[in-house]
Amino acid sequence: MTTTTVPARHFGVPRKYVPVAVTACLFVAMFLIGGFRYESFATGQVILNVFIDNAFLLVVAVGMTFVIVSGGIDLSVGSVVALTTMVSATLMTDHGWSPWPVMLLVLVMGSVLGYAMGAIIHYFEIQPFIVTLAGMFLARGLCYTIGTDSISITDPTFTALAQTRIDLGPELGISPSVVIAAVVVLVAGYVLHYTRLGRSVYAVGGDENSALLMGIAVARTKIAVYTISGLCSALGGILLSFYMLSGNGSRAVGMELDAIAAVVIGGAVLTGGSGYLVGTVLGVLVLGLTQTILSFEGTLSSWWTRIVIGLLLLAFILLQRLISAGRATKLLRQNIALRTSALLRRT
Repeated sequence: MTTTTVPARHFGVPRKYVPVAVTACLFVAMFLIGGFRYESFATGQVILNVFIDNAFLLVVAVGMTFVIVSGGIDLSVGSVVALTTMVSATLMTDHGWSPWPVMLLVLVMGSVLGYAMGAIIHYFEIQPFIVTLAGMFLARGLCYTIGTDSISITDPTFTALAQTRIDLGPELGISPSVVIAAVVVLVAGYVLHYTRLGRSVYAVGGDENSALLMGIAVARTKIAVYTISGLCSALGGILLSFYMLSGNGSRAVGMELDAIAAVVIGGAVLTGGSGYLVGTVLGVLVLGLTQTILSFEGTLSSWWTRIVIGLLLLAFILLQRLISAGRATKLLRQNIALRTSALLRRT
């Protein structure tokens, strides 16, 4: 006798998609509330502005998604973003470099740093928290060795690209940063969900020992996710340079926490093995919309953004706990039922 296991559902949604669905509903609810409360809020350009203002965070959060799904963490991303802005501004403004080789250089720089941290984490068996914390201090320290003041970017090619507006319709437009972020999301989504590397990332995050027994290249996978995170951090730094047209070593402080918050609010589990890029996009949108609502309110301090993010994180971690507890209870009941059935057949 064979039994068919039907995926557990909540209100018609499979259990594994519940956090993403909750995030989507939260975003829609926030947008509707803002539309009722504030004039000129419920427009397409408001949503596009959220993407414009947070394109760099979205790219950084994409890299963080790979790391968290693999069961790791990367605390260096904010410092790498700041280092990218400083290196870019210094080379273009003080040394007269063309923006294209500068962008290529910083992308390689971020990838190499991520590769090095991934290799140290795996081969020396050091906790990702410690290694990436060291990477955070290293990158931030390098920023201040370059300079302590803000460096303006005046290269005409770079500024023209940064200030370009792509029209999507009447009174609707986006920046090139949004297009770049969208391409990154699409490529990363394909890699994470439809390639061998993506399946390996989920397997390593679920259980590294089981992944080894299945013949998965754990070393290559762990190094790859930190390399991807470093690459996305450097690209996020380029997009932040577009947004600010300057480099500053004190910029992007706490961005690593924003990226982690976006990934967790998007439904990823910090212990690894679960998470979706569409959830990360929704998490970034929720954070961005929170900032937009506070700016429309006008009377609240910007620190309320941190308070709201903290409450959302707590709520989503509790939701994940409830879902995992429900899954464990279901598996226990199935195990008891199978053992009971086996005993009955013996008797």
